[in-house]
Amino acid sequence: MCGIFGCILKDGNAAPIIHGALKRLEYRGYDSVGEATLYEGKLYIKKDQGKIDEVNKIHNLDDLPGNIGIGHTRWATHGAPLQINAHPHLDCSGQIAVVHNGIIENFSELKQELENIGHVFRSKTDTEVIAHLIEHAWKTNPSLSLAEAILEAIRRLEGSYAIAVISPKEPNKIVCARNESPLVIGVNENSIYCASDIPAFLPLTNKAVIINDGELVTLSLEGYEIKKISDSSLVMRKPKILDWTPEMALKQGYPHFMLKEIHEQPATLRNTLRLQEHYLDLMTTFLDRAHEVFLVACGTSYHACLAASYMFSKLAFLATYPVIASEFVEQHGKSVNIDSTILAVSQSGETADTLAAVNCARQRAATILGLTNVIGSTLTRISRVYIGQQSGPEIGVAATKTFTSQLSVLSQLALRLAKKRGKVSQDEMDFLAEKMEKLPDIVETILQTQEEKVKQIAKKYKDAKTFFFLGRGTSTATAYEGRLKLMEIAYVPAIAFPAGESKHGPISLVEQGFPVIFICPKDGTHKTLIGNIMEMKARGASIITIIEEGDSEIRELADDYVEIPNGVPEVLSPIPYVIPLQLLAYYIAIERGHNPDRPRNLAKSVTVK
Repeated sequence: MCGIFGCILKDGNAAPIIHGALKRLEYRGYDSVGEATLYEGKLYIKKDQGKIDEVNKIHNLDDLPGNIGIGHTRWATHGAPLQINAHPHLDCSGQIAVVHNGIIENFSELKQELENIGHVFRSKTDTEVIAHLIEHAWKTNPSLSLAEAILEAIRRLEGSYAIAVISPKEPNKIVCARNESPLVIGVNENSIYCASDIPAFLPLTNKAVIINDGELVTLSLEGYEIKKISDSSLVMRKPKILDWTPEMALKQGYPHFMLKEIHEQPATLRNTLRLQEHYLDLMTTFLDRAHEVFLVACGTSYHACLAASYMFSKLAFLATYPVIASEFVEQHGKSVNIDSTILAVSQSGETADTLAAVNCARQRAATILGLTNVIGSTLTRISRVYIGQQSGPEIGVAATKTFTSQLSVLSQLALRLAKKRGKVSQDEMDFLAEKMEKLPDIVETILQTQEEKVKQIAKKYKDAKTFFFLGRGTSTATAYEGRLKLMEIAYVPAIAFPAGESKHGPISLVEQGFPVIFICPKDGTHKTLIGNIMEMKARGASIITIIEEGDSEIRELADDYVEIPNGVPEVLSPIPYVIPLQLLAYYIAIERGHNPDRPRNLAKSVTVK
């Protein structure tokens, strides 16, 4: 997730306006920044790696000349956060400047095609292909307008994008386009703006035009023209007057970043399905040849690893060992060796305990693989192969969208490994791949249909002193993650364990009204789980269940229930089944008067051991 901005001013320099807007978008990405302006028929560009203030201190972004320009603040997905990979990106002639938020799925094929006809690429980003495609369209047909050349180019793209383009060939225009990445237009009497999010221009105007997927917009001081990408037909849309405060705008109207990020999960899951196959295949190869595989992580990432251990076992017949990073050195430090493979999972890529475990394993010649959300982090630098989970920055301290993104990547690895090893039939492969593609829509349905029900459950149980979270099989990891979220942000003591352990001690705590949450997908554990529910119910527990839609057998045993669309395979179930638990933790925190974005005593990235 990156932030783009562009503006055309009747009077004055655009660069300081772009700089200020990018600062307001810095929550969308902060590993590099760049601006491009037009003045007297020339493009002027400044860009570098680092946060905006750091780059401005070195390069003085405000002294770029001209009344028209575009800018970008980056969260790397393709190419490390280096100056060469910072936006804007240019074509071969230096006459087209592009900024982009999103992921181009077919950029490798397009890049190869363009290189074969003589185009020279400077960066490792997917974005640069857009500039070269526009250049190619103009070379093929010089009579095209900038907007027409961009239309030709983006009709070749697969994936998500919000782009803004300027060129000295049409020095009074910015052309933008959107598909699955946000884009809004701001309108003022003497200026016009485009941006990823409303906060970028909210101090400058409160008139906004929301651009929809599949639309292209041409901006000038005369106004804006919207066309459909599919057929170039005109779209008429008037600006809306915004009554948001700047703080509300940052959160897109949500009261907290955590809730906003819970609702972003359909989009982030779609992004994880756009990973470069080359890196998935490469990591799969290393996993396949490993004699032993340790999945090493902390907190929420550890729960993702725990779920993944079931995925690798059930799909690829690969035994993996999920290990809490802080315990790895003591538990396995002397036994790992050249035949060991460590798959380290860390949202920040800087988690101290995870890096300590990795460094111990490196010293004993183990192979290091990494899964992280921050390209350029320490974990990416020390891994033999790494994959970026492509969640974008997560502002809320409690991990939500990064957890489901990690699960999505790990499930893709398990599925590819199963295929490589010939452990599942082609029909089963096709079935699971199809279900994986549908997960973003399933999560969207849960958010649309179940949130109000979860809110009511939170009101009912807001004063409970303790909760149990129980699951079996893969759902054990879901239970652990639900427990962690409730403790993190609502400060409610909670216990999670495999439901089969109930009679080995924990059941002694249960009394009348004690809330017990069961995660109940309709899988091989279903019948046994019913027995565990009845054990708790017989002792007076209040039963809350997360069930498959239409599961009347468990629904009739529950005091409260939340339904998940049916047909989710067991190995993928933690992704949709965790959503109600995230919402429950959020709404109980709200009911108890806590700020879910800033839980006490916690930090987003734990960089001390």
